Amino acid sequence: MQPRLPHLQRSKTMAKPLPVSPLARPLPDLATIAGVRLSAVAAGVRYQGRTDLMLAEFVPGTVAAGVYTKNACPGAPVLWCREALTTPYARALLVNAGNANVFTGRAGIQACEDCADATAQLLDCPPQDVFLASTGVIGEKLPQDRIIAALPAAKAELEDNGWADAARAIMTTDTFPKAARRDVKINGTPVRIQGIAKGSGMVAPDMATMLAYVATDAKLPQNVLQSLLASGCAQSFNSITVDSDTSTSDMLMIFATGLADNPEVDDVNDPALAEFTLALNDLLLELALMVVRDGEGATKLVRIAVTGADSNLSAHRIALCIANSPLVKTAIAGEDANWGRVVMAVGKSGEPADRDRLSVAIGGTWIAKDGGVVENYDEAPVVAHMKGQEIEIAVDLGLGDGEARVWTCDLTHGYIDINGSYRS
Repeated sequence: MQPRLPHLQRSKTMAKPLPVSPLARPLPDLATIAGVRLSAVAAGVRYQGRTDLMLAEFVPGTVAAGVYTKNACPGAPVLWCREALTTPYARALLVNAGNANVFTGRAGIQACEDCADATAQLLDCPPQDVFLASTGVIGEKLPQDRIIAALPAAKAELEDNGWADAARAIMTTDTFPKAARRDVKINGTPVRIQGIAKGSGMVAPDMATMLAYVATDAKLPQNVLQSLLASGCAQSFNSITVDSDTSTSDMLMIFATGLADNPEVDDVNDPALAEFTLALNDLLLELALMVVRDGEGATKLVRIAVTGADSNLSAHRIALCIANSPLVKTAIAGEDANWGRVVMAVGKSGEPADRDRLSVAIGGTWIAKDGGVVENYDEAPVVAHMKGQEIEIAVDLGLGDGEARVWTCDLTHGYIDINGSYRS
């Protein structure tokens, strides 16, 4: 084994826990999902003194669906999962933190094969029914021997109520674990949805921008599950941004064990799925917003709503342009009601816009209407709003019916501190 280069050593700063985000949310009252067991162990992949390996075991017959990063330089685990998803079933999910297994060439593929084979042998299932994920530093070979050595302990510690520990094990620069739960019905049969996520930086919409795993005891075919997940993702994880950087590693997956034994629904538009669909979408949005709340160095959650655009797609692009603007984000960090930066971001988006129809509001107070400052505009309520932890920005282009909403966070010195010392 080649010695690790000095500049790749983990810094003392990153070895210490980061202060918990002021926007953090506590873990909800988590329950069990029939047919799912989880564990979290310390494999020593990169971190010392904490769990960094999560194993989930699913009952035979569990159906899987997923959406993966569109980054053109994906990690080996993403390639593995895309291939594994060509069959509908899942028996295991293995996730490590601390090393992304990205840009590692043939060694990265071999690491995936080794980990999948070892997990499959342990759980007596085909390797293609094992899904893999890695998160952490890019460009270092994954020490799969450490992961494989930790697998027997991970299997021994599998338990129905291991969700909270699993959420903590997959954290990197996250400052708090993220989870959500919903209880609904399909055709009168009670079903449960529960999920965990990690994400804090290198977060920008283009599915995916983090790791998120959802499980349900509902009985659903893969085509319906995949359609529900993709649609829900568009309204949640693909509508958030922390720093405009789309990760090489990340994914969103859902696993349906079928043990609720509800009457199976074969059409995603069946009214019997309406309650389940709303609950899944709501859960995905809650998890996505937790990622933004934990944005590296974040002190404010920002919601940007764009209306009156040429199309929904145009509105989405404009909202993202505002959300990703360093000038907008730093103004929010400084609690400066500098709405001119919002106008700037609209204009640079490349989307249809007319200066003389543009209107801007912050915190529900309209500052500019139809291309000009509102007469007798009082900045006091806007200034007060900017001092809060949740900021609302609204833009109306006055061109059409297109609308979109996007969430982001402010940009503070904390972001530089965290990322400047991430691996050096």
